[in-house]
Amino acid sequence: MPKVKVPRKSTSVDMTAMCDVAFLLLSFFILTTKFKSDDTVAVVTPKSVSTKAAADKNVVMVTMDKDGKAYFSVGDNNVAEKQDIIDMIDQGKNLGLTAQEKAAFARSGSIVGVPFSMLKSYLDLNADQVKNFKAPGIPLDTADNQLTVWMNAATRSFTGNTMTLLVKGDNNAKYPTFKGVIDAFKRNEIFKFSMVTDPEGVPEGTALAAKRATGAKED
Repeated sequence: MPKVKVPRKSTSVDMTAMCDVAFLLLSFFILTTKFKSDDTVAVVTPKSVSTKAAADKNVVMVTMDKDGKAYFSVGDNNVAEKQDIIDMIDQGKNLGLTAQEKAAFARSGSIVGVPFSMLKSYLDLNADQVKNFKAPGIPLDTADNQLTVWMNAATRSFTGNTMTLLVKGDNNAKYPTFKGVIDAFKRNEIFKFSMVTDPEGVPEGTALAAKRATGAKED
């Protein structure tokens, strides 16, 4: 009995659907990715061997740059607390801030590094002007430590919540600046805070190692 020859057909796979899925995924990641914004204050933090990732909730941060200037900021997730803080500062110092100026303090990525006498004019600046603004820093003199007032407003605004206080200092920050920051904390009976450092040699199996592995943002 003769064999039946089966006609040979070339094997081909229609990739149209696969391409559509790939482009949909690419579009999704492009539209949903939130890029880390550039730091307003350039700070080179000291290195350390750390096992704990910095907290990212209810954060109040004091930043010190290499020139001995101090800055105050509140995490972007705490809009209500930001509003409370600027309201207390406005009332306590009789600054006469407008609603627009208060909103500038509460906007994402805002950071304050000016004395109270300059605060109103500073909050009037737009985003581009803020980038080019040379802030003199918050006064930390013994007779006029204005960070004390900011910290007092912060602790009051976080009443009922645990405030996470972070200190981010440049590797070349000057000691008098650090002393002024610590004095402001002591005057408000704040004795617990965390230092932000640049972790190296992170031990495997720690929380910070897991955070790095997932590509999560580190403060």
